[in-house]
Amino acid sequence: MTGTTRAVRFDSYGDVDVLYVAEVPTPGAAPDGVVVEVRAASINPGEAAIRSGAMAEMFPATFPSGQGSDLAGVVSAVGAQVTGIDVGDEVLGWTDERASHATHVAVPASQVVAKPAGLPFEVAGSLFVAGMAAVASVEVVDPQPGETVVVSGVAGGVGAIAAQLLLRRGVEVVGIASEANQEWLRELGVTPIAYGADAAETLQRLRDDAPDKIHAWVDVFGGGYVDTAIELGVPADRINTIIDFDALQKHGVHGSGTTDAATADNMAALAALAADGDLEVPVAATFGLDDVREAFRLVEQRHTRGKIVLIP
Repeated sequence: MTGTTRAVRFDSYGDVDVLYVAEVPTPGAAPDGVVVEVRAASINPGEAAIRSGAMAEMFPATFPSGQGSDLAGVVSAVGAQVTGIDVGDEVLGWTDERASHATHVAVPASQVVAKPAGLPFEVAGSLFVAGMAAVASVEVVDPQPGETVVVSGVAGGVGAIAAQLLLRRGVEVVGIASEANQEWLRELGVTPIAYGADAAETLQRLRDDAPDKIHAWVDVFGGGYVDTAIELGVPADRINTIIDFDALQKHGVHGSGTTDAATADNMAALAALAADGDLEVPVAATFGLDDVREAFRLVEQRHTRGKIVLIP
């Protein structure tokens, strides 16, 4: 494939001002890969942390760096060894190369699945990072029917999907979120509890309003919620955090996340649930590539309901 692709780049760690859009050669399809013309690619808080340098030790960047893992779009080129995928097919999937915030991206064919016809591109392009983190979190805390599971940060992308997957397991879900999201959470079937001004206030609200027995905890927000779960008597082996890395050593809790559930089968299953209306994946806002800085400013506030999506 010839021509150029517009892609988000940054050349050094920093705030959103280091982001820019560059013209780069359009990638070609590897023998076992495809090229996708991207129609939607969500952005995630972890990508902001990588760009800022906050996660440089764990996930270093090589400059110039691209961005983005989630993607949905239309196949524009197919490698010689690929079968079952044709140019023009609508797909969703992921890249491991920090490259989906672009108009075109090359990925292994094993990392895309067919997009259900009724699934909007902006939802399809939001399912990988958040969806796989939610799947991994739910699996590792081993929810049993009739139990109570708390999700901290429940209104965000990972939290909302995790809560709905937990509800499908027949558990009661208590979700910690802002007052603004209470009604929506109740509509999903979640019992909402507003977070307090500090950890102590949130802890007291949980003691006052949550069921007496909390069996498991999914933490997607950080900020000391693992400490709160331990203080409430939740066993460490039934707590998962995708963000509080200090708690992994401190308490011996689980740290399962996106890569632990990253399979095409899991992606196809979530896409089918979303297409059938059995999984709500709210999209808070969409932005063009040229507005990527504004998109990340919104993500970094950490108060949006659902996903922020780039539409290249």
